[in-house]
Amino acid sequence: MVADAEKRRRARHLGPERRRPMILDAALEVFNAKGYAGTTMQSVADAAGVTKPVVYDSFANRDELLLALLAREEQHLVISIVSALPADPTVGTPEEHVLEGLTAFLTAVQKNPQSWRIVFGAQYGAAPVVSERVRAARAFLVESLRLTLLQSLPVVTDPEANLPVLAELLASMTEACARMLVIDGTTRSPAELARTVSQVVGGGFGTV
Repeated sequence: MVADAEKRRRARHLGPERRRPMILDAALEVFNAKGYAGTTMQSVADAAGVTKPVVYDSFANRDELLLALLAREEQHLVISIVSALPADPTVGTPEEHVLEGLTAFLTAVQKNPQSWRIVFGAQYGAAPVVSERVRAARAFLVESLRLTLLQSLPVVTDPEANLPVLAELLASMTEACARMLVIDGTTRSPAELARTVSQVVGGGFGTV
């Protein structure tokens, strides 16, 4: 009770822009505990230790709040994706790139599971505008993989016809591995999951 009262006193002295990060932190906590349906303006206010009008001062409605949260957490994943991509895609094999990059990405997901849950989980039961934002985040991942594969593949016949399929398959496997880590509670490590995927993908490259 003392802590909640202190939060409310502090919030009253902050402008909406300074309150937004605090409210987004609370929204992330609520979403991970209750999902989209349970993430209401009241539940976020309760988690932040402020009144509901304080939340409305910063965000007009729940969808605006979740879109802001998606944008923030997507940046965490974007940084993880970009840092996981090979510095020089022309050095090494596609299988090696998948193993190295996916291990790095899944390790980042394991360390920050809440970002993955909000970016890839908010589409289920969410409003259309939120679902569309989630799909855009996934499309970014697929395109990043496609560009990397394009640079790392050996010369093949009509690569552009095959790369979108390979990139989509790799993105689906990446998403499945991340779900196993942060939702299903697999005992396999990011490196072990990445090794399995790289072996599957490596066989596919040989038949492109």
